[in-house]
Amino acid sequence: MAMISITDYYFIPLALFLGASMHQIGFLVAFPHFLASAIQLFAVRLVNLLGSRLRFLVHGALLQGLLFIPIALLPLVPFSHRIELFIFLVVLFRMSGNLIGTVWGSLTSDYLSPEERGKYFGWRAGVTGIAGIFGTVFGGILLYVLKPVSESLSFLVLFSITGAMRLISARLMSKMQDIPLKGHREDDFTFIQFLRRFRESNFVKFVFFVSSVTFATNLAAPFFSVYMLRDLKQSYLLYMLVHLAAVTSSLIAFPVWGRHADVVGNVKVLRITGLIIPIIPLLWLFSTHFAFLICVEFIAGFAWGGFNLCSVNFIYDAVSPEKRVRCLSYFNLINGLAIFLGATLGGYLADRLPPLAGYPLRTLFAISGLSRFFSYLLLFGKFQEVRAPKQGGPKK
Repeated sequence: MAMISITDYYFIPLALFLGASMHQIGFLVAFPHFLASAIQLFAVRLVNLLGSRLRFLVHGALLQGLLFIPIALLPLVPFSHRIELFIFLVVLFRMSGNLIGTVWGSLTSDYLSPEERGKYFGWRAGVTGIAGIFGTVFGGILLYVLKPVSESLSFLVLFSITGAMRLISARLMSKMQDIPLKGHREDDFTFIQFLRRFRESNFVKFVFFVSSVTFATNLAAPFFSVYMLRDLKQSYLLYMLVHLAAVTSSLIAFPVWGRHADVVGNVKVLRITGLIIPIIPLLWLFSTHFAFLICVEFIAGFAWGGFNLCSVNFIYDAVSPEKRVRCLSYFNLINGLAIFLGATLGGYLADRLPPLAGYPLRTLFAISGLSRFFSYLLLFGKFQEVRAPKQGGPKK
């Protein structure tokens, strides 16, 4: 399973509660990411409009916090188009979140020297991983305890607290130090110019590698939760514990992979984790036992932790600060489009594939695993390390 945010863990259960079909769940993942990716083309303009990367971050976080108010109320207000409204709210949430990620990465990377990024981002991912553990446990227990009383109430409480936490984070974010974004005319280039540099650009080749893995992953990623809750009939408590294994292992993995990447380089870590990631959905075919799925998710969290961390670090190493917002926005655009296409195709196939050992979703998991292997074999060798590791070696 791909590493997804804590919010995603409970967006899909809410969609199931609201009566979403498999196609709508695929659309819930795909369409918001598509629009959130498209708006990346305007990231630089939006930052320039507000005049500050920090001001942009604070306003975006405030918007996300406020969006949880109507999301929390949806389970209590039955009407015919609840799922459509939910998708619309998630679209706004994703659009602001993707832009926040782009701008935050640009600002934060300016605080650090290249030699410090692996250690710092590994440490930071560990801290957020701890928060993720608490969030996963809290959400799962809350839904499990309150469901017998009122499942609608359980979602109301969960997303109200989530929104409040996001507003607190906006307040804390406002205390960060702002650094003016300096740019020159030669740093401006269009998305089409970016794509045309595929043959000679190391970074563009890397972007297409990550996006191909993202596409193959999202053929199945939205449906692991559906498989557990609908097909295996797991309770919210068991559902939480399976996801908790991935969050916990990523917490262990981030500092380990961060230190290792500083020594051997980001590409070597991507090579190792990129070989593990295709195996993960195939492991889901062997057993439905709760303990086995926890072990699989522990492996998944460890692998995706290294892959995601070193993908981000590679971007910061490969792109100069002046071009970072623009290149991050183009990266997120292409990667988001891959999420859209993968989840849309997966949603279409989910109920149309022949069953494998009793479940059509297992067939989808197998297709996703094989597609990940193909992406790795086709594109991994196309890009090279850009920063010499500490142990020496030529800089490419």
